[in-house]
Amino acid sequence: MIKNDLFLRALKGETVDRPPVWMMRQAGRYLPEFMEIKAKYDFFTRCQTPELASEITVQPIRRYGMDAAILFSDILVIPQAMNIAVEMRPDVGPWLPNPIRSQKDLDRVVVPDIHQSLGYVMEAIKMTKEKLNDEIPLIGFAGSPWTILCYCVQGQGSKNFDKAKQFCFTQPVAAHELLQKITDTTIAYLKEKVNAGVDAVQVFDSWGGMLSPVDYGEFSWQYIQQIIDALKDHAPVIAFGKGCWFALDTMAKSGASALGIDWTCSAKNARKLTGGKITLQGNFDPTRLFSPPKEIKKQVKQMIDAFGKDRYIVNLGHGILPNIPVENAAAFIEAVQQYKAT
Repeated sequence: MIKNDLFLRALKGETVDRPPVWMMRQAGRYLPEFMEIKAKYDFFTRCQTPELASEITVQPIRRYGMDAAILFSDILVIPQAMNIAVEMRPDVGPWLPNPIRSQKDLDRVVVPDIHQSLGYVMEAIKMTKEKLNDEIPLIGFAGSPWTILCYCVQGQGSKNFDKAKQFCFTQPVAAHELLQKITDTTIAYLKEKVNAGVDAVQVFDSWGGMLSPVDYGEFSWQYIQQIIDALKDHAPVIAFGKGCWFALDTMAKSGASALGIDWTCSAKNARKLTGGKITLQGNFDPTRLFSPPKEIKKQVKQMIDAFGKDRYIVNLGHGILPNIPVENAAAFIEAVQQYKAT
């Protein structure tokens, strides 16, 4: 039994004394103890070495005592497993030297054996569970098929993912084949994560907001729905679409246990669009963590009051930024831990 099950209770919609709190990207780049590891090992070595990934996962828990841990990994381990080369280049970020631009490119993409290609992730989960010692739950995650496609086709990060969209609109048959391969891999991957011990999973659709509502339904949401359908009886699923407020009503009927909200959608609108019957997670602007700690605490309380303490998980509206002062991250967590409704 997990001692602090606040996060799991919130996912079930149970009444709680205060909402649970964790932060997207909490395991990593803003922590000095993480930077020490980063100085010694390159990015994918950190992801692929279970001892390192598990240590990085628990670092923020030791420091701040969040109500859930999220496994240190990356969404791009999926294309790596699918026979698509992915590098992490300094000052560039993700770099895919052989992007998928044609049916010929697509023919070399495989749906892998998860144990063979991603077994190191399962080992990291088992090590992390031992370190957490049933104190708090562990979250596993994957990128949405659309978000993964964006990198696989564009070949790197982008402000508009124009090549990825062009691929979908000019070669829709190939695009849907790639999306289905990513979906099948992701379902197998997340199921294995649950088998290895994660207590919930989150699907990150970081680039969903790049699509129009109609295109979102065709190229993103239908594949996320497949993942939710396949996983929801195995573990709670959180669906997070950045910039996808227009789809919240559809998402609320998906069978997901919770929906992530970014900072561009108010608590009032998020509750209205989702019918008020599903747990919501979010939505503090990550850049707001540059505000003084006193101001952060005040705004976090206002955010909880706006969402309501039940059916709510406090989080950021996207990942924590690398240059956030550690005391400001502490203020964010403490504001939730000390929360009392007025």
